[in-house]
Amino acid sequence: MTLAKGLSRSRYQTSRRNMGPSQFQLMQADPQALDRLDIRFRWGRYGIQVLRCHLTTLKAGCVIQAHKHRDFEFHFIPSGTGAVVLEDGHYPVHAGMFYLTGPHVIHQQEADQCEQLDELCLHIDIVKLDDVPAGEHPDVPWGEEWEVAEAEECMRQLNTMQARPTVDQYDAMSWFLTAYRAWHDRELGAFSTIRQAVIQIMLRAARAHHVTQINTALPSRDMNAYRYGLATQYIRDNYAHALTLEEVADELHICGRQLQRILDEQGGETFSGYLERYRLTQVCMALTNADQTVEQLAGQHGFSSGSYLHYVFKKRMGLTPQQYREQQRLHKITDGTSPTRSVPLY
Repeated sequence: MTLAKGLSRSRYQTSRRNMGPSQFQLMQADPQALDRLDIRFRWGRYGIQVLRCHLTTLKAGCVIQAHKHRDFEFHFIPSGTGAVVLEDGHYPVHAGMFYLTGPHVIHQQEADQCEQLDELCLHIDIVKLDDVPAGEHPDVPWGEEWEVAEAEECMRQLNTMQARPTVDQYDAMSWFLTAYRAWHDRELGAFSTIRQAVIQIMLRAARAHHVTQINTALPSRDMNAYRYGLATQYIRDNYAHALTLEEVADELHICGRQLQRILDEQGGETFSGYLERYRLTQVCMALTNADQTVEQLAGQHGFSSGSYLHYVFKKRMGLTPQQYREQQRLHKITDGTSPTRSVPLY
């Protein structure tokens, strides 16, 4: 038997004590429940179909004769003792262990002569889908490039795993219970939970057999650009009331001085300049498409008064709100063209 390197004997014994029939008692009510579900989904560039996902018991002395599958079959032992016979030897198994019989791996399972052997089995078919690079397909969802990378690395590790029992040191088998509970409770998101459970079993199994972990890259942000996006979106959502620099900065959990620096660095303008420009954008749209007075527009778009809106509008646009409205109506009547003057849109 080969144990994962770096796992202390005390940790192994603890994990073994924590396993047992009681932990999976809920699954005993309907051990094959998940087998009845047609679970298939895309993960990265792979199609995953769950063929079997169940809890089974080999009675004492039971032997499942040597056989093989063309698919991946994960075997986890929550309780009991026994052995698995592989092409290169006879390996004892007991609570807290697992092994993977990948495609075409011949294996024979045996329960101890005096003790039954419980097994959680995940049998999946994995199909390579299209090879369109992430980010180059118009329908690629946000963030899929990271999922693609993780799926590729997981498959690489699964395809190079030795077909020998080892310790379930990353607690993959608890995800069987997570999947079962999702089926049992039938709450919103059950399919997503089962999907994630299957993925976690695969990932944690792969990690257990590959002691040298790859420093996996995670998506990182340009924090100033990110905060700029949050700030400007907050301004757009709340521009109609008396908005202040400090209010927006508090929303981002930064100080006003830092926010002003970000606005200058990312957008080349001050907070008040951005806010005023966006307000005028909305006023221009209203002047073109509605009939409110300047006083009404001021109240709807964050200006303190109609006279102040009149002053700001003429300063920025070079004509009064009423002149702008007439200009837009004239364009619509004559040739339907767009405005000749406008505040830059966002």
